[in-house]
Amino acid sequence: MDRSQWIATKTTESRALFERVKVATRLSSMLDTCSLDDPEAITRIVEELIGKTVGDGFTLIPPFYSDYGLNISVGRGVFIGSQCAFTGHAAIDIGDDVMFAHKVNLVTAGHPVEPDQRRDYITAAPITISSNVWIGAAATILPGVTIGTGAVVAAGAVVTSDVPPASLVAGVPARILRRL
Repeated sequence: MDRSQWIATKTTESRALFERVKVATRLSSMLDTCSLDDPEAITRIVEELIGKTVGDGFTLIPPFYSDYGLNISVGRGVFIGSQCAFTGHAAIDIGDDVMFAHKVNLVTAGHPVEPDQRRDYITAAPITISSNVWIGAAATILPGVTIGTGAVVAAGAVVTSDVPPASLVAGVPARILRRL
């Protein structure tokens, strides 16, 4: 990963990120108390969490977890199933008409592989989910990945590299099974 995407720990910047983590986890916990009978409350809390409006037709089934939030953009017609976690400090851009099944993880952060650097840095790279994508249950999308328009990520897949538009990927690591 490009070192420009590394965030030094034990700095003023990292302390500010940790303060934001406190806010984001509090807001995530508030979502857990919401009922599906009150979609306005869910939307209101998510918009506070991400610091911007979500697109029309947004649906989220709690619980949901985010450890930062301000990096997330949500298009219209997005469905997020229960127990999803969108974590890390790089951008998460979600296009229109995207569906996330339950327990999906979008992970934009990590740590360097080298043992002597792990506690000194956080690595971060954006995730882009293009329009009309379906991500199956318990799939994990890792830092720096773009999912192309109309693609499907099968349940349980671990996506480590970009997914071309209109393709079905599955497995660990995810591989293209077929074009749609």
